[in-house]
Amino acid sequence: MNRPTRKNMDRRDFLKKTAVGAAVLGLALNIPGCMSKKESTAKKKNILFISVDDLNTDLNCYGAEYIHSPNIDKLASEGLLFNRSYCQMSVCSPSRTSLLTGTRPENNGVMDLKTHFRDTLGDDITTLPQHFKNHGYYTRSFSKIFHPTLDDPRSWSEESWWSQYPDKFNYRVPEIDNVLNAEFKQFIADNAEELEDLPKEEQFNRFRRKFRGPSWGAPEVEDNQLADGECADEVIKALRSVGDKPFFFAAGLRKPHLPWVAPKKYYDLYPLDEIELADNNYFPEDAPAVAGFNWGELRKYRDIPQEGPVSDKQAAELTRAYYACVSFIDAQVGKMMAELEAQGLRENTIVILWGDHGFHLLDHGIWCKHTNFEVAARAPMIISAPGMTEVGKTSEALTEFVDIFPTLCELANLSIPKHVEGTSYKPLLNNADLSWKKAAFTVYPRKVANVGVVMGTSMRTDRYRYAEWRNDAAGFLEMELYDHASDPDENVNIANLPENSVIVNKLSNQLAAGWKGAIPE
Repeated sequence: MNRPTRKNMDRRDFLKKTAVGAAVLGLALNIPGCMSKKESTAKKKNILFISVDDLNTDLNCYGAEYIHSPNIDKLASEGLLFNRSYCQMSVCSPSRTSLLTGTRPENNGVMDLKTHFRDTLGDDITTLPQHFKNHGYYTRSFSKIFHPTLDDPRSWSEESWWSQYPDKFNYRVPEIDNVLNAEFKQFIADNAEELEDLPKEEQFNRFRRKFRGPSWGAPEVEDNQLADGECADEVIKALRSVGDKPFFFAAGLRKPHLPWVAPKKYYDLYPLDEIELADNNYFPEDAPAVAGFNWGELRKYRDIPQEGPVSDKQAAELTRAYYACVSFIDAQVGKMMAELEAQGLRENTIVILWGDHGFHLLDHGIWCKHTNFEVAARAPMIISAPGMTEVGKTSEALTEFVDIFPTLCELANLSIPKHVEGTSYKPLLNNADLSWKKAAFTVYPRKVANVGVVMGTSMRTDRYRYAEWRNDAAGFLEMELYDHASDPDENVNIANLPENSVIVNKLSNQLAAGWKGAIPE
């Protein structure tokens, strides 16, 4: 199984290989189900909003031919695939908060997994689903849309749905859960005196790694015995009962977030001896240490060493597990899309699928997210909307997740709230080759010993990724520059080469101008 560097397959080749090229040409000329102007103004367009946790661009439609993702590939053939779309921060809650409020992390104050945006932005801020709710839509949340414990009830028409198994591990597998629960209870009993004054949640958090379980599992269970299969079933129930109400249904698929647990049949798609590891499993040459981290999220699991690398064998097992989870969520996307079609709702529904940020699979010697590198900042975004003409195509335009809010508003003929800091990319749906944003921005704060918090601000232009890590009070400044024309995997930082001083100065000024200076003209 060849795992190439993340270069992009020509979309025409992909369409030929999936045998949908002819169908797509037909769709471009006469899109089935497209409403007339009169009809489109008479009936509100529905929204099916599919978020996928930790999903990078390892998808067949993005050129990763080794991935089994037929349902997401099909959605791409029915819509527009954005090849260069970027999150605003590569960690769950900040990314989701940015997208759902239309504001950037450095402006909304949400840069961790504890802060609620209403504590920083106030009660007057209107979220994306809340805006649709205020305009007569029936809005529902299924599983993880806002980060767990940071939900926003006023965004939804009824209480958010969560899996019936709200455990910390997200296993939903009795043979694992029973062992972990027994070990946890025994530990509490053995340490009762030490723990008696601590709340149960604090007891758990203090010793969470002891009971976190392994990082992956392949149980022989049905899809709906795991949280994402259960989520898809619940969305299907809602589609069957929604009637004529215009809806905004937000489906939050939690894999491929750790732990990588998926039914065994999805693991069987990826023979272990065919898994190839990233060929740039080393830290970029000349990159500042602050740009990397020790992938602590993965190290919380009991089968992962606390220090140092994993073995090549274990790296292959982990990579395979991630791929299996991607195929698992792909199947859930297929089920929801099939039901949308079966209920006669497809032709009047805008479908958008996005991964909340990318994910390292040993690229740069790193696992997980939490960086400003391309692999963590770039994530899938696919949209299919009634009446669009750029069907089955790829846009190379630089886009950001903060752009989703205004885009969905425009597509549904709703006003765009004044606080929104993104740009609607609706024009790209009818002309994917339009000249668009000059840059996309991603931030990440990092704690540095003897310095404090250093803010990393990264900018992706058409050719370069440029980043600055700053703590002006401490006099800290580190820079990164990667030339995607010659180094698409960002393996060599060239910011400190004397011959690049002019371009570094130019990009530094552009970075300082920020997102307002990058808006399409």
